[in-house]
Amino acid sequence: MTSQRFFIRRYTPELGAWARLTARDSLVRRLDWILLGACLMLSVIGTLLVWSATRNRTELNSGDTYAYLLKHLINIGIGVALMVGTVWLGHRTLRTAVPFLYGLSVLLVTLVLTPLGATINGAHAWIKAGGLSLQPSEFCKITIILGMAMLLAARVDAGDRLHPDHRTVMQALGMAVLPMAITMLMPDLGSVMVMAVIVLGVLLASGASNRWVIGLCTTGAVGAVMVWQLGVLDEYQINRFAAFANPELDPAGVGYNTNQARIAIGSGGLLGKGLFHGSQTTGQFVPEQQTDFIFTVAGEELGFLGAGLIILLLGIVMWRCCRIARDTTELYGTIVAAGITAWFAFQAFENIGMTLGIMPVAGLPLPFVSYGGTSMFAVWIAIGLLLSIRIQRPVSA
Repeated sequence: MTSQRFFIRRYTPELGAWARLTARDSLVRRLDWILLGACLMLSVIGTLLVWSATRNRTELNSGDTYAYLLKHLINIGIGVALMVGTVWLGHRTLRTAVPFLYGLSVLLVTLVLTPLGATINGAHAWIKAGGLSLQPSEFCKITIILGMAMLLAARVDAGDRLHPDHRTVMQALGMAVLPMAITMLMPDLGSVMVMAVIVLGVLLASGASNRWVIGLCTTGAVGAVMVWQLGVLDEYQINRFAAFANPELDPAGVGYNTNQARIAIGSGGLLGKGLFHGSQTTGQFVPEQQTDFIFTVAGEELGFLGAGLIILLLGIVMWRCCRIARDTTELYGTIVAAGITAWFAFQAFENIGMTLGIMPVAGLPLPFVSYGGTSMFAVWIAIGLLLSIRIQRPVSA
């Protein structure tokens, strides 16, 4: 009896704490560990690929083999910290701050058009201050989702309507058009394409009339033709589409990137040449391999199985995003999760597709894998929003 009392007195507090951690409604149980695990695995794989792509590029790393590796790890660490902060604040708290966040993102993206803006890889889409660089359009993706969700779900979540009315849809579209128009002036066509897909995903999830979706698709097609005919695009963007339409066009010029990308991926075979042993990567034949063309490193050095693992992990992320969108009981949460799903799905498809020659080169990073601070911060903030939506949903009996 004495030993039993000692056990109860000594271990009951610990058992109580463990019970609280593992209770059905605890934070630990509510987190989507499958989603979080898939994202972390993608980031780990991306770290190795970024290191492989940059360790021999002295023009980038100034002779420091570990320079980009350390920078990438720091970016991931900051991104995860932003995710934790987003979960701690909660998507409902952030809902009240949407006007401020939207205004801040529009201000930042506008600053790109001022002398503070900088051109990198042909795109005038960055703000540079000292050694720091920021791509504000990445944050606009988040604020477009949050802003449109706030407007479209306001009266529905309040119980006043079953679906957003036409006036509300017009207001939501107006909120999205402003940052998209500014981004187009840079011009950053790739980010505009992602934002357009986000808008469509948000409208579909909101339950708005299908006439809006059909009308926007028609308007987008007409607008694309007008942009082409009026010469709004820069020469480098036109060259990218020309190379996509005719892969054999100027293989040493405009078609160089895509040709070298396909050579790298095709040479990997089933198992790849081994990490750090890719001849295309080591020989620095593929430009921007640490960012836009990171998938070529996976294809060459990890082979079909390694590249397939990346696609599988991205598919798991999409699956969990859809589950979160489906399971939440509030329209606001559903719209936010759907917008993030559309963002991740299109950007991943575009990035991988352009390395395979089935999509035009658009300068978009591969989520969680490519090197880039702003893009890494944005995707991890989005994961924080998704986890917050899952945590704050009611627990079924």
